[in-house]
Amino acid sequence: MKKYFFKLLVTALLGSSCSAQHHNSNTNLSLSDKKATSETVLLYKKLNQLTQKGYLFGHQDDLAYGVNWKYEKGRSDIKDVVGDYPAVYGWDIAGLEKGNVNNIDGVPFSKMKQYIIDANERGGISTISWHFDNPATGGSAWDNKPNSLKTILPGGENHQKFTSWLDKAASFFLSLKDKKGKNIPILFRPYHELSGGWFWWGKGNCTPEEFKTAWKFTFEYLQKKGVHNLIYVYNTGSFSSKEDFLTNYPGDDFADILSFDSYQNNNDKEGTKFIAEVQNQLKILNEIGQEKHKLIAVAEAGYEAIPDPKWWTGTFSKAIGDYKISYVLLWRNHGWQEKEQKMHYYAPFKGQTSEKDFIEYYNMKNTLFEKDIKKLKIEN
Repeated sequence: MKKYFFKLLVTALLGSSCSAQHHNSNTNLSLSDKKATSETVLLYKKLNQLTQKGYLFGHQDDLAYGVNWKYEKGRSDIKDVVGDYPAVYGWDIAGLEKGNVNNIDGVPFSKMKQYIIDANERGGISTISWHFDNPATGGSAWDNKPNSLKTILPGGENHQKFTSWLDKAASFFLSLKDKKGKNIPILFRPYHELSGGWFWWGKGNCTPEEFKTAWKFTFEYLQKKGVHNLIYVYNTGSFSSKEDFLTNYPGDDFADILSFDSYQNNNDKEGTKFIAEVQNQLKILNEIGQEKHKLIAVAEAGYEAIPDPKWWTGTFSKAIGDYKISYVLLWRNHGWQEKEQKMHYYAPFKGQTSEKDFIEYYNMKNTLFEKDIKKLKIEN
Protein backbone atom coordinates (compact mmCIF):
# COMPACT_ATOMS: atom_id res chain seq x y z
CA MET A 1 0.00 0.00 0.00
CA LYS A 2 2.85 2.37 0.82
CA LYS A 3 3.81 2.29 -2.83
CA TYR A 4 0.42 3.59 -3.90
CA PHE A 5 0.17 6.41 -1.35
CA PHE A 6 3.62 7.55 -2.35
CA LYS A 7 2.63 7.43 -6.01
CA LEU A 8 -0.54 9.42 -5.32
CA LEU A 9 1.46 12.01 -3.43
CA VAL A 10 4.06 12.28 -6.17
CA THR A 11 1.33 12.48 -8.80
CA ALA A 12 -0.43 15.21 -6.85
CA LEU A 13 2.77 17.20 -6.41
CA LEU A 14 4.28 16.67 -9.83
CA GLY A 15 1.34 15.66 -11.96
CA SER A 16 0.61 18.92 -13.70
CA SER A 17 4.17 19.97 -14.44
CA CYS A 18 5.25 16.45 -15.41
CA SER A 19 2.49 15.81 -17.87
CA ALA A 20 2.77 19.25 -19.35
CA GLN A 21 6.44 18.73 -19.93
CA HIS A 22 5.85 15.33 -21.50
CA HIS A 23 2.91 16.33 -23.62
CA ASN A 24 4.92 19.13 -25.14
CA SER A 25 6.93 16.42 -26.81
CA ASN A 26 4.22 13.87 -27.40
CA THR A 27 0.97 15.68 -28.04
CA ASN A 28 0.87 14.55 -31.64
CA LEU A 29 0.70 10.87 -30.84
CA SER A 30 -1.69 9.13 -33.17
CA LEU A 31 -1.96 5.54 -34.29
CA SER A 32 -0.68 4.57 -37.69
CA ASP A 33 -3.88 2.58 -38.36
CA LYS A 34 -6.33 5.39 -39.03
CA LYS A 35 -9.26 2.99 -38.57
CA ALA A 36 -8.03 1.64 -35.23
CA THR A 37 -10.84 0.66 -32.85
CA SER A 38 -11.68 3.10 -30.08
CA GLU A 39 -10.32 0.58 -27.52
CA THR A 40 -6.98 0.49 -29.37
CA VAL A 41 -6.81 4.29 -29.55
CA LEU A 42 -7.59 4.47 -25.83
CA LEU A 43 -4.85 1.95 -24.99
CA TYR A 44 -2.32 3.98 -26.97
CA LYS A 45 -3.32 7.13 -25.07
CA LYS A 46 -3.13 5.21 -21.82
CA LEU A 47 0.36 3.93 -22.66
CA ASN A 48 1.44 7.49 -23.35
CA GLN A 49 0.06 8.79 -20.05
CA LEU A 50 1.53 5.89 -18.09
CA THR A 51 5.05 6.89 -19.19
CA GLN A 52 4.64 9.80 -16.76
CA LYS A 53 4.22 7.37 -13.86
CA GLY A 54 6.90 4.86 -14.82
CA TYR A 55 7.26 1.91 -17.14
CA LEU A 56 5.21 -1.26 -17.43
CA PHE A 57 6.85 -4.55 -16.49
CA GLY A 58 6.20 -7.47 -18.84
CA HIS A 59 6.99 -11.18 -19.01
CA GLN A 60 6.85 -13.65 -21.92
CA ASP A 61 4.43 -16.62 -21.57
CA ASP A 62 3.82 -15.57 -17.96
CA LEU A 63 0.43 -17.26 -17.46
CA ALA A 64 1.14 -20.45 -19.41
CA TYR A 65 4.04 -21.89 -17.42
CA GLY A 66 6.92 -21.13 -15.09
CA VAL A 67 9.83 -22.95 -13.52
CA ASN A 68 8.54 -26.45 -12.63
CA TRP A 69 4.86 -25.85 -13.46
CA LYS A 70 2.57 -25.63 -16.49
CA TYR A 71 -1.02 -24.55 -17.17
CA GLU A 72 -2.11 -23.91 -13.58
CA LYS A 73 -5.08 -21.55 -13.66
CA GLY A 74 -4.24 -18.05 -12.44
CA ARG A 75 -0.63 -18.92 -11.68
CA SER A 76 2.41 -16.82 -12.59
CA ASP A 77 5.99 -16.91 -11.29
CA ILE A 78 5.82 -13.12 -10.92
CA LYS A 79 2.59 -13.32 -8.93
CA ASP A 80 4.06 -16.06 -6.71
CA VAL A 81 6.88 -13.65 -5.78
CA VAL A 82 5.15 -10.24 -5.47
CA GLY A 83 1.43 -11.02 -5.27
CA ASP A 84 0.77 -9.11 -8.49
CA TYR A 85 0.80 -9.96 -12.17
CA PRO A 86 3.01 -8.29 -14.79
CA ALA A 87 1.39 -5.34 -16.57
CA VAL A 88 2.38 -6.72 -19.99
CA TYR A 89 2.17 -10.30 -21.24
CA GLY A 90 4.25 -11.51 -24.17
CA TRP A 91 3.10 -14.24 -26.58
CA ASP A 92 4.33 -15.67 -29.87
CA ILE A 93 2.14 -16.97 -32.70
CA ALA A 94 4.76 -19.03 -34.58
CA GLY A 95 3.13 -22.26 -35.69
CA LEU A 96 -0.13 -20.54 -36.54
CA GLU A 97 0.98 -20.16 -40.16
CA LYS A 98 1.24 -23.97 -40.46
CA GLY A 99 -2.10 -24.58 -38.81
CA ASN A 100 -0.44 -26.04 -35.69
CA VAL A 101 -2.48 -26.48 -32.52
CA ASN A 102 0.46 -25.27 -30.34
CA ASN A 103 2.88 -22.39 -30.80
CA ILE A 104 6.67 -22.62 -31.08
CA ASP A 105 6.99 -22.99 -27.28
CA GLY A 106 4.30 -25.66 -27.04
CA VAL A 107 1.54 -23.34 -25.80
CA PRO A 108 -1.85 -24.29 -27.31
CA PHE A 109 -3.35 -21.34 -29.23
CA SER A 110 -6.69 -22.01 -27.52
CA LYS A 111 -5.05 -21.46 -24.12
CA MET A 112 -3.11 -18.41 -25.35
CA LYS A 113 -6.36 -16.84 -26.50
CA GLN A 114 -7.90 -17.43 -23.07
CA TYR A 115 -4.84 -15.98 -21.28
CA ILE A 116 -5.05 -12.83 -23.43
CA ILE A 117 -8.76 -12.50 -22.62
CA ASP A 118 -8.15 -13.06 -18.87
CA ALA A 119 -5.28 -10.54 -18.77
CA ASN A 120 -7.34 -7.93 -20.62
CA GLU A 121 -10.21 -8.44 -18.18
CA ARG A 122 -7.84 -7.56 -15.31
CA GLY A 123 -6.42 -4.52 -17.09
CA GLY A 124 -3.27 -6.24 -18.40
CA ILE A 125 -1.84 -5.68 -21.89
CA SER A 126 -0.68 -8.33 -24.36
CA THR A 127 2.10 -8.11 -26.93
CA ILE A 128 2.60 -10.63 -29.74
CA SER A 129 5.72 -11.52 -31.72
CA TRP A 130 5.92 -14.01 -34.60
CA HIS A 131 8.91 -16.34 -35.09
CA PHE A 132 7.39 -17.54 -38.36
CA ASP A 133 9.08 -20.19 -40.47
CA ASN A 134 11.20 -19.34 -43.48
CA PRO A 135 8.65 -19.39 -46.35
CA ALA A 136 11.36 -20.09 -48.95
CA THR A 137 13.03 -23.08 -47.30
CA GLY A 138 10.43 -24.46 -44.90
CA GLY A 139 13.03 -24.12 -42.15
CA SER A 140 12.56 -22.25 -38.88
CA ALA A 141 12.75 -18.47 -38.34
CA TRP A 142 16.50 -18.97 -37.71
CA ASP A 143 17.01 -20.47 -41.18
CA ASN A 144 18.57 -17.22 -42.39
CA LYS A 145 19.08 -18.11 -46.04
CA PRO A 146 19.66 -14.79 -47.87
CA ASN A 147 16.91 -13.48 -50.17
CA SER A 148 14.14 -15.53 -48.55
CA LEU A 149 12.23 -12.36 -47.65
CA LYS A 150 12.27 -11.24 -51.27
CA THR A 151 10.10 -14.25 -52.16
CA ILE A 152 7.14 -13.08 -50.03
CA LEU A 153 6.88 -9.67 -51.70
CA PRO A 154 4.12 -9.03 -54.28
CA GLY A 155 5.13 -10.93 -57.41
CA GLY A 156 7.49 -13.24 -55.46
CA GLU A 157 7.09 -17.01 -55.67
CA ASN A 158 6.01 -17.31 -52.01
CA HIS A 159 3.71 -14.30 -51.97
CA GLN A 160 0.51 -16.36 -52.02
CA LYS A 161 1.81 -18.64 -49.28
CA PHE A 162 2.67 -15.61 -47.20
CA THR A 163 -0.75 -13.98 -47.63
CA SER A 164 -2.35 -17.26 -46.50
CA TRP A 165 -0.19 -16.99 -43.35
CA LEU A 166 -1.36 -13.43 -42.81
CA ASP A 167 -4.96 -14.64 -43.23
CA LYS A 168 -4.42 -17.03 -40.31
CA ALA A 169 -2.87 -14.27 -38.18
CA ALA A 170 -5.77 -11.95 -39.04
CA SER A 171 -8.31 -14.59 -37.94
CA PHE A 172 -6.44 -15.03 -34.67
CA PHE A 173 -6.27 -11.28 -33.95
CA LEU A 174 -9.96 -10.89 -34.75
CA SER A 175 -10.87 -13.81 -32.49
CA LEU A 176 -9.50 -11.97 -29.42
CA LYS A 177 -12.66 -10.45 -27.98
CA ASP A 178 -13.68 -9.21 -24.55
CA LYS A 179 -17.00 -9.94 -22.81
CA LYS A 180 -18.71 -7.15 -24.77
CA GLY A 181 -17.56 -8.68 -28.04
CA LYS A 182 -15.03 -5.89 -28.64
CA ASN A 183 -11.64 -6.73 -30.13
CA ILE A 184 -8.86 -6.72 -27.54
CA PRO A 185 -6.02 -4.32 -28.48
CA ILE A 186 -2.64 -6.02 -29.01
CA LEU A 187 0.90 -4.64 -29.29
CA PHE A 188 2.07 -6.45 -32.45
CA ARG A 189 5.83 -6.83 -32.91
CA PRO A 190 6.44 -8.48 -36.30
CA TYR A 191 9.89 -9.02 -37.88
CA HIS A 192 11.50 -8.51 -34.48
CA GLU A 193 15.24 -8.03 -33.92
CA LEU A 194 15.38 -6.98 -37.58
CA SER A 195 18.88 -5.52 -37.28
CA GLY A 196 20.44 -8.90 -36.44
CA GLY A 197 21.32 -11.45 -39.09
CA TRP A 198 19.93 -14.53 -37.31
CA PHE A 199 16.36 -14.42 -38.72
CA TRP A 200 15.44 -14.76 -42.40
CA TRP A 201 14.08 -11.18 -42.37
CA GLY A 202 17.21 -9.81 -40.67
CA LYS A 203 20.17 -7.71 -41.67
CA GLY A 204 22.18 -9.04 -44.59
CA ASN A 205 19.36 -11.37 -45.68
CA CYS A 206 17.35 -8.65 -47.47
CA THR A 207 17.82 -5.02 -48.49
CA PRO A 208 16.33 -2.18 -46.42
CA GLU A 209 13.92 -1.48 -49.30
CA GLU A 210 12.76 -5.10 -49.43
CA PHE A 211 12.24 -5.08 -45.67
CA LYS A 212 10.20 -1.86 -45.78
CA THR A 213 8.05 -3.30 -48.57
CA ALA A 214 7.40 -6.46 -46.54
CA TRP A 215 6.50 -4.42 -43.44
CA LYS A 216 4.15 -2.09 -45.32
CA PHE A 217 2.52 -4.99 -47.14
CA THR A 218 1.92 -6.81 -43.81
CA PHE A 219 0.52 -3.63 -42.24
CA GLU A 220 -1.83 -2.87 -45.13
CA TYR A 221 -2.91 -6.46 -45.72
CA LEU A 222 -3.98 -7.01 -42.10
CA GLN A 223 -6.04 -3.83 -42.26
CA LYS A 224 -7.59 -4.96 -45.52
CA LYS A 225 -8.65 -8.10 -43.64
CA GLY A 226 -10.43 -5.88 -41.08
CA VAL A 227 -7.80 -6.07 -38.33
CA HIS A 228 -7.87 -2.73 -36.50
CA ASN A 229 -6.89 -3.75 -32.97
CA LEU A 230 -3.10 -3.65 -33.40
CA ILE A 231 -0.50 -1.18 -32.15
CA TYR A 232 2.58 -1.80 -34.32
CA VAL A 233 5.95 -2.20 -32.57
CA TYR A 234 9.12 -1.67 -34.66
CA ASN A 235 11.93 -3.65 -33.04
CA THR A 236 15.70 -3.96 -33.54
CA GLY A 237 18.63 -5.61 -31.83
CA SER A 238 21.56 -3.40 -30.87
CA PHE A 239 22.34 -0.22 -32.83
CA SER A 240 24.87 2.57 -32.55
CA SER A 241 23.24 5.65 -34.09
CA LYS A 242 19.93 7.14 -35.24
CA GLU A 243 20.71 6.21 -38.83
CA ASP A 244 21.52 2.67 -37.76
CA PHE A 245 18.22 2.30 -35.88
CA LEU A 246 16.21 3.76 -38.78
CA THR A 247 17.89 1.82 -41.64
CA ASN A 248 14.84 -0.42 -42.21
CA TYR A 249 12.23 1.87 -40.64
CA PRO A 250 9.09 1.81 -42.82
CA GLY A 251 8.05 5.38 -41.88
CA ASP A 252 6.00 7.15 -39.22
CA ASP A 253 2.71 6.07 -40.81
CA PHE A 254 3.51 2.39 -40.35
CA ALA A 255 4.73 2.06 -36.73
CA ASP A 256 3.55 3.18 -33.29
CA ILE A 257 6.19 2.09 -30.77
CA LEU A 258 9.96 2.06 -31.36
CA SER A 259 11.88 -0.60 -29.46
CA PHE A 260 14.99 -2.75 -29.18
CA ASP A 261 16.00 -5.97 -27.39
CA SER A 262 18.99 -6.28 -25.07
CA TYR A 263 20.31 -9.12 -22.92
CA GLN A 264 23.08 -9.29 -20.35
CA ASN A 265 25.61 -12.06 -21.00
CA ASN A 266 27.74 -14.20 -18.72
CA ASN A 267 30.94 -12.49 -19.87
CA ASP A 268 29.56 -9.28 -18.29
CA LYS A 269 28.92 -10.51 -14.74
CA GLU A 270 28.94 -7.00 -13.23
CA GLY A 271 26.46 -5.77 -15.84
CA THR A 272 28.58 -2.71 -16.69
CA LYS A 273 28.50 -3.44 -20.41
CA PHE A 274 24.74 -4.11 -20.31
CA ILE A 275 24.01 -0.85 -18.44
CA ALA A 276 26.20 1.18 -20.82
CA GLU A 277 24.66 -0.35 -23.94
CA VAL A 278 21.03 0.03 -22.83
CA GLN A 279 21.65 3.60 -21.65
CA ASN A 280 23.34 4.52 -24.92
CA GLN A 281 20.55 3.00 -27.00
CA LEU A 282 17.83 4.61 -24.90
CA LYS A 283 19.51 7.99 -25.36
CA ILE A 284 19.35 7.59 -29.15
CA LEU A 285 15.86 6.08 -29.12
CA ASN A 286 14.53 8.77 -26.81
CA GLU A 287 15.61 11.44 -29.31
CA ILE A 288 13.98 9.57 -32.20
CA GLY A 289 10.80 9.07 -30.16
CA GLN A 290 10.59 12.79 -29.35
CA GLU A 291 11.16 13.80 -32.97
CA LYS A 292 8.71 11.30 -34.38
CA HIS A 293 6.13 11.49 -31.56
CA LYS A 294 6.38 7.77 -30.88
CA LEU A 295 6.46 5.77 -27.66
CA ILE A 296 9.66 3.84 -26.94
CA ALA A 297 10.20 0.48 -25.25
CA VAL A 298 12.66 -2.28 -24.41
CA ALA A 299 10.70 -5.10 -26.02
CA GLU A 300 12.89 -7.95 -24.71
CA ALA A 301 15.49 -8.04 -21.98
CA GLY A 302 17.00 -10.21 -19.31
CA TYR A 303 19.91 -12.10 -17.82
CA GLU A 304 19.50 -15.85 -18.15
CA ALA A 305 18.97 -17.58 -14.79
CA ILE A 306 19.62 -14.22 -13.01
CA PRO A 307 22.72 -15.37 -11.07
CA ASP A 308 23.20 -11.89 -9.57
CA PRO A 309 21.10 -11.60 -6.34
CA LYS A 310 20.91 -7.80 -6.72
CA TRP A 311 20.35 -7.71 -10.48
CA TRP A 312 16.96 -5.95 -10.48
CA THR A 313 17.84 -2.89 -8.40
CA GLY A 314 21.60 -2.99 -9.01
CA THR A 315 21.78 -3.49 -12.77
CA PHE A 316 18.43 -3.64 -14.53
CA SER A 317 16.83 -0.50 -13.09
CA LYS A 318 20.11 1.38 -13.66
CA ALA A 319 20.13 0.31 -17.30
CA ILE A 320 16.70 1.89 -17.82
CA GLY A 321 17.50 4.87 -15.64
CA ASP A 322 15.18 7.86 -15.93
CA TYR A 323 14.14 7.32 -19.54
CA LYS A 324 10.40 7.49 -20.05
CA ILE A 325 9.92 4.17 -21.74
CA SER A 326 6.51 2.57 -22.18
CA TYR A 327 7.34 -0.99 -21.18
CA VAL A 328 10.01 -3.62 -20.79
CA LEU A 329 9.44 -7.33 -21.38
CA LEU A 330 11.50 -10.06 -19.71
CA TRP A 331 11.82 -13.30 -21.66
CA ARG A 332 10.20 -16.60 -20.68
CA ASN A 333 10.59 -18.87 -17.65
CA HIS A 334 11.08 -22.17 -19.40
CA GLY A 335 13.02 -23.90 -16.62
CA TRP A 336 15.31 -26.86 -17.33
CA GLN A 337 16.41 -27.25 -20.96
CA GLU A 338 17.24 -30.88 -21.64
CA LYS A 339 19.08 -30.27 -24.91
CA GLU A 340 21.33 -27.51 -23.59
CA GLN A 341 21.51 -29.04 -20.09
CA LYS A 342 20.88 -25.71 -18.38
CA MET A 343 18.22 -23.59 -16.70
CA HIS A 344 16.48 -21.10 -18.99
CA TYR A 345 14.46 -18.37 -17.26
CA TYR A 346 14.54 -14.58 -16.99
CA ALA A 347 12.18 -13.67 -14.15
CA PRO A 348 12.47 -14.79 -10.53
CA PHE A 349 10.30 -17.47 -8.94
CA LYS A 350 9.86 -18.52 -5.30
CA GLY A 351 13.29 -19.33 -3.85
CA GLN A 352 15.29 -17.95 -6.78
CA THR A 353 18.43 -16.06 -5.74
CA SER A 354 17.15 -12.62 -6.87
CA GLU A 355 13.66 -13.02 -5.33
CA LYS A 356 14.17 -10.53 -2.45
CA ASP A 357 15.70 -7.94 -4.76
CA PHE A 358 12.82 -8.34 -7.20
CA ILE A 359 10.37 -7.50 -4.41
CA GLU A 360 12.37 -4.30 -3.83
CA TYR A 361 12.28 -3.63 -7.56
CA TYR A 362 8.50 -4.19 -7.56
CA ASN A 363 8.16 -1.59 -4.80
CA MET A 364 10.08 1.09 -6.70
CA LYS A 365 7.79 3.95 -7.66
CA ASN A 366 8.53 3.80 -11.39
CA THR A 367 7.95 0.07 -11.93
CA LEU A 368 4.35 -0.55 -12.94
CA PHE A 369 2.62 -3.91 -12.64
CA GLU A 370 -0.96 -4.94 -13.32
CA LYS A 371 -2.45 -3.48 -10.11
CA ASP A 372 -0.73 -0.16 -10.88
CA ILE A 373 -2.54 0.15 -14.22
CA LYS A 374 -5.87 -0.23 -12.41
CA LYS A 375 -4.94 2.21 -9.64
CA LEU A 376 -3.92 5.01 -12.00
CA LYS A 377 -6.79 7.01 -13.34
CA ILE A 378 -6.30 7.69 -17.02
CA GLU A 379 -7.85 10.72 -18.64
CA ASN A 380 -9.74 9.64 -21.74
